[in-house]
Amino acid sequence: MKIPKEKRTYCPKCKTHTVHEVLVAKKRKASELKWGQRQFRRVTAGYRGYPRPLPGGNKPVKKLDLRYKCKECGKSRVASSFRTGKPEFVAQ
Repeated sequence: MKIPKEKRTYCPKCKTHTVHEVLVAKKRKASELKWGQRQFRRVTAGYRGYPRPLPGGNKPVKKLDLRYKCKECGKSRVASSFRTGKPEFVAQ
């Protein structure tokens, strides 16, 4: 799907319409110190197997995580996501 690199939209911090840069957020590495991860390691330690049913197959398309970054103030915000294939950024 073709997505514009820049979009003129409302910035809540500037309180006016400005040009925003459109970015796709990348998944970060999960923290190993979170309670859920510590609990998971504790449950799977030793001779025990996986504690819950294995997840099924992948969905054919993922939801995009679009971020709009204001060129004036630098504030970024998350837009409503939608399902699409591989995004392609195009200049307008």
